[in-house]
Amino acid sequence: MAAETAAGQGPTAGEYIVHHLTHWQNRAPTGVFDLGVFNLDSIIYSVVLGVLGCWLLWLAARKATSGVPGRFQAAVEVLVEMVDNQAKGIVHNAASRKFVAPLALTVFVWIFLMNAMDLLPVDLLPWMWQQIYGATGGDPHHAYMRVVPTADLSVSLGLSVAVLLICVYYNIKIKGAGGWVHELFTAPFGNHWALYPFNFAMQIVEFIAKTVSHGMRLFGNMYAGELIFMLIALMGGAFAMTGTGIGLAIGHVIAGWAWAVFHILIITLQAFIFMMLTLIYIGQAHDAH
Repeated sequence: MAAETAAGQGPTAGEYIVHHLTHWQNRAPTGVFDLGVFNLDSIIYSVVLGVLGCWLLWLAARKATSGVPGRFQAAVEVLVEMVDNQAKGIVHNAASRKFVAPLALTVFVWIFLMNAMDLLPVDLLPWMWQQIYGATGGDPHHAYMRVVPTADLSVSLGLSVAVLLICVYYNIKIKGAGGWVHELFTAPFGNHWALYPFNFAMQIVEFIAKTVSHGMRLFGNMYAGELIFMLIALMGGAFAMTGTGIGLAIGHVIAGWAWAVFHILIITLQAFIFMMLTLIYIGQAHDAH
């Protein structure tokens, strides 16, 4: 895991957590708004899990049969039917649903897989990468890696901004550019020239608030879950370093198992909430004020 201290001791609890909250980046940032710095770990795991999710859905579609379905096909069919029913209840435009329903399904599966990375042992993938990185001549003490993409604010906000752009697209497609601009200046207070600035300000605030809350909700829950897993890992680390306090080892196993079981509900619920809000926001783009 993290770098050893200068005295050759293992890292303190604070150093351990700080290390695991540090991204693998292409270079050190030079300022607050340095757009040349990328969290390579978040990008790699997001892309890999996105490809994996699409492959699983493609595999289910390819092996689908009209007879008695297998367990995998049945699970995917239940998921597809659930998403399709939610889309029909929110987005009433049948033509739009041909894109929106598969989009919602992809969003759910993708976010679920990214959230599920939190169930892996905290040090497993960083340790594996550390061995590879060290074997190639790099410094194994600086194997920074965060494996939960949705615990990265840039990823969760990136997803919510993508949803915002889709909402803008449907606002223009359904209402026309002129109709949407008219709505921006006449809703929610009414069509009067004196109210135009207030209407426009409220519309912009609404778009920003929905986008920020959409991404922050996912990020906050997954970041908190990640921190709890780190604290649980510290219990096991304390037992491994001292060789005493068998209660720490037992508590580590019990707490890790209990939180993992509970966290399965969280990762599923957060994926479902993000998908539902995506459908709701796109559905609102179809509604005229």
